[in-house]
Amino acid sequence: MTSSVLGEAEPEDWAEPEDWVLARSGDPAAFGVFFKAYRKRVLWQAMRSVDSFHDAEDIAALVFLETWRRRDSVRIVNGSIVPWLLVTTNNVARNFSRTRRRHRQAMESLPAPRHQDDFAPTVNDRLDGEPRRAAVRAAFARLSAKEQDVVSLCIVQGMQLADTAAALGVPVGTVKSRLSRAKSKLVDLTVDLVDSTSLAGGVQ
Repeated sequence: MTSSVLGEAEPEDWAEPEDWVLARSGDPAAFGVFFKAYRKRVLWQAMRSVDSFHDAEDIAALVFLETWRRRDSVRIVNGSIVPWLLVTTNNVARNFSRTRRRHRQAMESLPAPRHQDDFAPTVNDRLDGEPRRAAVRAAFARLSAKEQDVVSLCIVQGMQLADTAAALGVPVGTVKSRLSRAKSKLVDLTVDLVDSTSLAGGVQ
């Protein structure tokens, strides 16, 4: 089901930034076309931060809601809205994860219920049993917010350093240093996590 959803065709009649001007003006139909054009890209980005496709869908919905709400202040880089969408996805995913952690902590503070078998770990292992993919996602989560943004734009999106700097509003030198740090961390973390996954049976 996941592959069919992520593989849906993107509209061929979307052109940046002309069509975005119409969507930004508040035209619901134009924004609907915009949503269809970028939903898959946002979903893939969200999946790098969470291990559940349903969570990724929730994050994507929040990203487009935020895009609609802040449409007058969206930053276009070289005629593309993609960099802004990816950075916004990272921000929403971080907030989403924090909210989940708080909820989990609140639930853990409640009196323990009578024991019942929990099948969730088994289901998660079956859905995400590939150790390296899980390790890369876990390693990405351990990067700082600023490092996640440069990785998303430079490595995942393949943007030039100058365009990434423009999207983030920082000097090119800052992007270079963040990217260098992030690459080093990802190499170390991925190796460590893959090793521990092989021993423990999966990244939790």
